Amino acid sequence: MINSERGLLEGLDEVDWAELGHAYGRAQDVPGQLTALCGHDEAAREGALMSLFNNICHQGTRYSASPYAVPFLTRIALTGPHPVRGGVLWLLTRLAIDWHDEYDLPRGIDIKAWRAAAAKVSMAEVLAGYDEDIATEPDEEKRSWISEIRAEWAAGRLMDSRAGALLSYDAVRAELPGLLPLLDDPDPAIRTRVAYLLAWFPEEAAAVLPRLLDCLRVEDCVTVTATALVATGLLGDITLTSRLSPHLDATDPLIRWAAATALARIGSAEGATGLGTDLTGRVIAKLGAAAADTPKPDIDYNAGDIPGYISCSLLSLADRDQETVLCGVADCLTVMPRDHTESTAEAALAVAFGEPFHDELPPFAELTEGRQRLLQALVKAGPWGAYGEKFEESLRSRRLPDTRAALRVYVGLPDDGHDDTTEYIWG
Repeated sequence: MINSERGLLEGLDEVDWAELGHAYGRAQDVPGQLTALCGHDEAAREGALMSLFNNICHQGTRYSASPYAVPFLTRIALTGPHPVRGGVLWLLTRLAIDWHDEYDLPRGIDIKAWRAAAAKVSMAEVLAGYDEDIATEPDEEKRSWISEIRAEWAAGRLMDSRAGALLSYDAVRAELPGLLPLLDDPDPAIRTRVAYLLAWFPEEAAAVLPRLLDCLRVEDCVTVTATALVATGLLGDITLTSRLSPHLDATDPLIRWAAATALARIGSAEGATGLGTDLTGRVIAKLGAAAADTPKPDIDYNAGDIPGYISCSLLSLADRDQETVLCGVADCLTVMPRDHTESTAEAALAVAFGEPFHDELPPFAELTEGRQRLLQALVKAGPWGAYGEKFEESLRSRRLPDTRAALRVYVGLPDDGHDDTTEYIWG
């Protein structure tokens, strides 16, 4: 092991990896993968990073080995081979949060709810459940398999998904002080990655926000600035309004979107007093403009789905200007990824048609412009067919046309011969 590797991986052999678990069993292969990340072979580095994603962060699940890998990954992110540092920061982010966690835009991480859910997990209850299954399973082969799983739980190599993820999250949280200097890294890709990572730790806001605000003051990269703005909004509160609002007038549309997104979040957060009528109007207008002409950035928030994020932000302000919000959401629905439309459609329907019509459905021309544009967008972008049952029920419960063909007729569009039963196409 060369000297630089020795520093990055100091203590690696002191961890009993064979007694830890990951997605494919015992974790004794993790040391080799961490070592390969620090080496000179580019193909080996890339393979090791992919293997670590699959092993210790498999489809969002974290394992008993996951938190033990975090200190080594942090050192590699800081001073490891440059080609791998960005990927390692992304792995650290996924080890901290994923779509299974208490994560909902535009609010961000609800860490209190996550900790409360994890605290309810009882190892005794888990083991008792396996004991009952073993006692009642007549098939010897299945009984043996259940016993092996019970043994893995008892040894701590398997754990509840929320509790296990929280251990990994807290391991990354412990490393944040050392990662903060990366906001000054010469590489804008590294600055972007660490700004995104910092967005998900509200318990560290007191330490993180001053650094993010410093970044906003001096940063010259649009993507870094936009990422840091949204992160500031996810961590901050209404006291930051004056620090964020000047960015609404930035030259770049991505920065204007990010500032509006940040302000929408702090203005609609639980307990917030609001942004005031004038500033709220400006924020909604900027988000609406972004919806009509969506920026095309390389942004990690909402898996890169900016129209979906705009919709979330607009809907959080729907009580301020429902018509403008609905028009903006309608613009977003037709350009967001198809697998994101269902949740947006249902949230928008709840805003536009909170109560079902008590009498017969009024003529389309009598609806407000926001309602009209939403229904027109849903004809094109609604999750119809095999994967749209919940969406169609949402329409039906409001006494709206609940098939694509019927909705087309209602909004005044001719039948295009599309079959509602066609399976939903993801992506």
